[in-house]
Amino acid sequence: MELEPLLHQCLVYDGPPSRHLPALARTIAEKLMRDYRCMCFDTPTMLAGMRSYLAAEGISVASEVEQGRLVLTSDRGHLVDGVRFDLARMTQGLGNALDDALNDGFQGLWCTGDIAWEFGPERDFSELLEYERQLDDFIESNPNFGGVCQYHRDTLPSQAVEAGLLAHPRIYIDQTLSLVNPRFISRETFRSNVAEMV
Repeated sequence: MELEPLLHQCLVYDGPPSRHLPALARTIAEKLMRDYRCMCFDTPTMLAGMRSYLAAEGISVASEVEQGRLVLTSDRGHLVDGVRFDLARMTQGLGNALDDALNDGFQGLWCTGDIAWEFGPERDFSELLEYERQLDDFIESNPNFGGVCQYHRDTLPSQAVEAGLLAHPRIYIDQTLSLVNPRFISRETFRSNVAEMV
């Protein structure tokens, strides 16, 4: 069975993060059923919440983790000295994770993570646009990779949220719905204007 390409989506939200966890848990459950390895990058508190919502979806979280089908991690090995975002480390890590998933027999890899958590305690978002651009290019070249980048408006500078909206072709609503993002700038336009936006 040929699977439809995965998507590069953003979830931009206000209020408690727990509001969007049920939809993400349902999405993860659906991807697991389609034989994708799923990875979730976030704080221990948020991952504990995700575990609860996955269990509510009927997922045996401990079993899925033990089998390597589900990865819930707060590890931030992509940060330099544990504080500074490193673009090359992050993109290489995602590429390696996709290779590992395919080598382990999965159809592909689906990931989600909170952007503020991914960028670490320094909260230097100067590479955010470039990261998202490279991620979009990577997904276009690897249709068996996809995911949702989470942007919590209450904790991010407005420029970071704007970058997220400019860099994602789709806006995640829930496991069955994503919308075409009218704010998205195509890769060609994005490349020519990235210096002006940073």
